[in-house]
Amino acid sequence: MGIPEILLRLLFSTALVLFALLTMPPAHALAQASDEDQPGMIPNPADEQPDPRFQRQIVFFRSNEPPGTIIVHTSERFLYVVQPGGRALRYGIGVGRAGFQWQGLLRISRKQEWPDWTPPDEMIERQPYLPRWVAGGPGNPLGARALYLGNTVYRIHGTNQPQTIGTAVSSGCFRLVNPDVIDLYARIPVGTKVVVQQQPTL
Repeated sequence: MGIPEILLRLLFSTALVLFALLTMPPAHALAQASDEDQPGMIPNPADEQPDPRFQRQIVFFRSNEPPGTIIVHTSERFLYVVQPGGRALRYGIGVGRAGFQWQGLLRISRKQEWPDWTPPDEMIERQPYLPRWVAGGPGNPLGARALYLGNTVYRIHGTNQPQTIGTAVSSGCFRLVNPDVIDLYARIPVGTKVVVQQQPTL
């Protein structure tokens, strides 16, 4: 095989790779469409800075709940911790996808740093290829911290997929970027009231 033919094949292969890269949807779009957890994926620290709209901040917030209460507005993709003086600390979150959203009143029943992940039976049924147990760590889908909601399978937790903040992809849990869930974990004691609403009340 002559050098011109080798160069021609190399050029053709490169063109195919470039075409594949250019026609792939962006990673963020893939993340929004995906309803699957990715155990083992370790996030890049630079990705753990969410879109400015979803970054942690103090906001004006009207509520009859006492300071310290957590209020989740599923439709807005925000979690609020009520503060004195008509304010709240607001965090951007990822929420349950269609068919997995819920509302109600629960309390934080326990807290865990770098929790292990054991997918519930219902999730294994939908995604039978998932591991039955994943040790806590950077590649764990529950991220750096978890706050467990009552006796349910639902949690407020971190994530190894920070690009999913602001989207609806989970199986009903609420996810924050790891720096935010570490901050929330330090503020919230066991027993804290959690109000989950589909739509904010006026």
